Amino acid sequence: MSRTYHGTTILAVRRNGNSAVGGDGQLTLEDTIIKSKGRKVRKLFEDQVLVGFAGAAADALALLDIFEGKLKQHNGNLTLSALEMAKEWRTDRNLRRLEADMVVCDLTKMYLISGLGEVIEPDDDIIALGSGGSYALSAARALLKHTELSAAEIVRSALQIASEICVFTNSNLTLEELTPKK
Repeated sequence: MSRTYHGTTILAVRRNGNSAVGGDGQLTLEDTIIKSKGRKVRKLFEDQVLVGFAGAAADALALLDIFEGKLKQHNGNLTLSALEMAKEWRTDRNLRRLEADMVVCDLTKMYLISGLGEVIEPDDDIIALGSGGSYALSAARALLKHTELSAAEIVRSALQIASEICVFTNSNLTLEELTPKK
């Protein structure tokens, strides 16, 4: 079962000890834009974890609550929380019907979690999700390789580029960043 999301682009980047996740604001229903300033990125677990989500809004928010519970249960351990989330999501009859995917990260790890049971850790500190994800991913890889921009600046620039290419992505961006505590 593959999913095609329209109206969502999520991008996560880690660089130099910082993490950033951003998303566009466009929400669509079939071929109609129903909201242009949606918020698909959140901070969780005492602002130590970033989450971006794509899919049906109610499903994504329900999954967000479950993931936050896993973070609390496992004292913020992102890897264990992501694995437990995917396992429960895949094996629970009701959760299996939820149509959304999530990008989660802290300062040291990042994962894409899907209802198909996948927990994917990227090779290059970049994850993109949604209809404009390929465009944002390509732009972020180039910016990471050829500039000294921060993680947040890469996310903002790559999402802006994606919004200029993907008709289901707009430039009303939400960006959250994690930096090491001093």
